[in-house]
Amino acid sequence: MSEKTLTDDAHVGTAETPPADTSSKRWWILAVVAVAQLMVVLDATIVNIALPSAQADLGFSDGNRQWIVTAYALAFASLLLLGGRIADLFGRKTAFLVGVVGFAAVSALGGAANGFGMLVTARALQGAFGALLAPAALSLLNTTFTDAKERARAFSVYGAIAGAGGAVGLLLGGVLTDAFDWRWTLYVNVAIAVVAFVGGMMLLHNHRDAENSKLDVPGTVLVAAGLFALVYGFSNAETHDWGSPLTWGFLLAGGMLLAAFAWWQTKTSHPLLPLGILLDRSRGASFLAVLISAGGMFGVFLFLTYYLQLNLGFSPTKTGVSFLPMVAALMVAAQLGTTALLPRIGPKVLVPLGFAIAAAGMAWLTGIGMGSSYVSAVLPQVIIVGFGLGLVMPVTMQLATGGVTADEAGVASATVNAMQQVGGSIGTALLNTLAASAATDYLAGRDATSKLVQAQATIESYTTAFWWSAGLFAAGAVIAFLLFRPGVPEQDADAAPVVHM
Repeated sequence: MSEKTLTDDAHVGTAETPPADTSSKRWWILAVVAVAQLMVVLDATIVNIALPSAQADLGFSDGNRQWIVTAYALAFASLLLLGGRIADLFGRKTAFLVGVVGFAAVSALGGAANGFGMLVTARALQGAFGALLAPAALSLLNTTFTDAKERARAFSVYGAIAGAGGAVGLLLGGVLTDAFDWRWTLYVNVAIAVVAFVGGMMLLHNHRDAENSKLDVPGTVLVAAGLFALVYGFSNAETHDWGSPLTWGFLLAGGMLLAAFAWWQTKTSHPLLPLGILLDRSRGASFLAVLISAGGMFGVFLFLTYYLQLNLGFSPTKTGVSFLPMVAALMVAAQLGTTALLPRIGPKVLVPLGFAIAAAGMAWLTGIGMGSSYVSAVLPQVIIVGFGLGLVMPVTMQLATGGVTADEAGVASATVNAMQQVGGSIGTALLNTLAASAATDYLAGRDATSKLVQAQATIESYTTAFWWSAGLFAAGAVIAFLLFRPGVPEQDADAAPVVHM
């Protein structure tokens, strides 16, 4: 075995070889998958900027506003593993097309909402169909690209979209809200879905690699309930104290349910999530890296959006444009990391390096103030953060889904998406709570009626969130360095998409 092979005790799988006509159209398949993934990722943030307009139009309270975002996250996170297994059992093309059509239909329902209840229902259904669509899209990518170099390029594109989609959502949400109406942040999905559906119908084949398996119903119930309770508990931390039963009670229940799920997976003959997918050391490190990077990213998107609009007076559109340099840096780093650096230095060096760069950028971003300039106090910092995350996300997504057997590709892909969604939910709740505490502490003993004091309190809340995000990325660097095996992934001579881990 080559000295560059990571270890001999690898979990090595064999992915399917796509039909010849599919192989010749693989780059078109990548385009279709990328469009569908963009639609799913956009909806995690595109509605955020439109929320004030939607609230004014539909008349719901500030307390209810968070549930427009949380309903999507809850359904998406809790149903992802089920969606991935459905793709394996009934075919990726079927799951992909049903997900696209369903996502478009409920997006139109949300755009036509005449009240809070209708809008929240539509957002929850968006999450459910997204949970079917996202793992099907990623597993299609995993089994379509069989050449090592082409697979790296494909994952660089996919990872860049996954990482930058949130920023693009902020931009698109601002443009649509300013130019038209908040409802168009939902209607736009119909147009995107048409492109994805037509492309999927023409290009995809309905592989059913796990058609002889059965759906693990007890496991599905346990993991869906566990993920729901976990995300719901962290979401409640935004509006309740951490000591509230609605917070710690759901977090405790979520942990117990997930522990029961893990136990059940060792007993059932048709596990929803074969634990070998998680227990491989380097693949487990990749899942943790996705979780941490998603959690820390919200320190950029969420609080920097507040700062640009409320403190610097940017419009929604201008705020979205302000994130584009970060997106560009992330995409450049994604291409560089997956195609040039990973085959040379391996994940044990590359992933910690990316986290360290992102941590440095976040720490530098804490220098913002009330009179700061975007060009000097924000722009260089977000470029550095974007570049660092670009070295982490596509690489870890590629390694997390590499080396699994074809009949487990859907559930492995679903696990990646689950880590990203749960990480984002935890990051949102944790950073919001820490930021609110920082603002309260700053106001203590000061004139809270002074607008200057209030403005400075918001700055304190933002910089506190940025420091914690920097700490999260620094912790990610240490964890990745300790867990990833030394060496570089190496393809077999027959170019099957197997990563020796």
